[in-house]
Amino acid sequence: MFSHYNLCFCNSQPETVVLPLKTQTIPHGSPTNKLSFHHNVTLTISLTVGSPPQNVTMVLDTGSELSWLHCKKSPNFNSVFNPLASKTYSPVSCSSPTCRTRTRDLSIPVSCDPKKLCHATLSYADASSLEGNLASETFNLKSSGQPGTIFGCMDSGFSSNSEEDAKTTGLMGMNRGALSFVTQMGFPKFSYCISGVATHIDAVAILRPGRVHSPARRNSESRGRCCPLPKSILEPDHTGAGQTMVDSGTQFTFLLGPVYTALKNEFLQQTKPLLRVLNDPDFVFQGAMDLCFQVPKNRPSLPNLPAVTLMFRGAEMSVSGERLLYRVPGMVRGNDQVYCFTFGNSDLLGIEAFVIGHYHQQNVWMEFDLAKSRVGVAQVRCDLASQKLGLSP
Repeated sequence: MFSHYNLCFCNSQPETVVLPLKTQTIPHGSPTNKLSFHHNVTLTISLTVGSPPQNVTMVLDTGSELSWLHCKKSPNFNSVFNPLASKTYSPVSCSSPTCRTRTRDLSIPVSCDPKKLCHATLSYADASSLEGNLASETFNLKSSGQPGTIFGCMDSGFSSNSEEDAKTTGLMGMNRGALSFVTQMGFPKFSYCISGVATHIDAVAILRPGRVHSPARRNSESRGRCCPLPKSILEPDHTGAGQTMVDSGTQFTFLLGPVYTALKNEFLQQTKPLLRVLNDPDFVFQGAMDLCFQVPKNRPSLPNLPAVTLMFRGAEMSVSGERLLYRVPGMVRGNDQVYCFTFGNSDLLGIEAFVIGHYHQQNVWMEFDLAKSRVGVAQVRCDLASQKLGLSP
């Protein structure tokens, strides 16, 4: 299944680059790597790389820095980038300034391989990892090309055994690190908008320091109940733990343990007459989502559930309806299907951060203002926005 969305890059000049995005559904049970860590949906962008240009498809990931491409040096992988066929491909030596200084933000230090090339290892929260060499190449967005873009040419540590996995050539890192795609391209801001029709979306925020801002006027009326939480839990500490990350490369939203527990208990209290809790203490969906329910298979729709509102300084994100529960693929208990709460406990993943996933970004215009270190959110019909931009399928 493919759905269409938009990605907009804003230059310091008046020109804005608008590109179509697609969500690609990955079959349940595909090999585990960063691509399938998005659970069953990835947000992808198509572009060309190299000279002569090769078509590639990259997962848009606002939670990662280094962009990378599958670089299997074999003619058998038609959808994988072939560096041997490009005149502008250039590996980065381990003695270069790029290898010695610009890689400092990477979680695993780079090393020097036997050929004295800069060797990088990337690891992700699902315990997957991949390895390869840093290199420079020309990346083309529509009519504008950016020569000398640094990326990872990865040739080990992932699986390209499945047909679906091989359709995606790599990952586009979009955080604020020195080697991220947007930093190298020099874009002061970018935005995307994901339709709520048959898709899911994730977000992790690595913009610091900064605020979330919204062009929409905020409603000051008190609504519902606020979970009682000490302010200290919501403030990052001196190590940076406790930040809020908006990650297009993660499907669901994960909260630090105390916050998740407060939300879980409140949700249980308010839905007690509406939902039947799955009575299986050993079942945890996706490693961090331990609040699940049994819903009769013959039920035409989910009950009317209370909305969950994430409140920031100057903006709010409301999660309601079907976005609060996710049906576990293929799991049946008697005559019931199993649905899990789409908020999870980041402590169970070993992540000391709040992670807002793309499932909760549906029909929200997400703008990342890198120059001013802030994120903008606005409720919008993304399918209508796509039509106005002339990118409707």
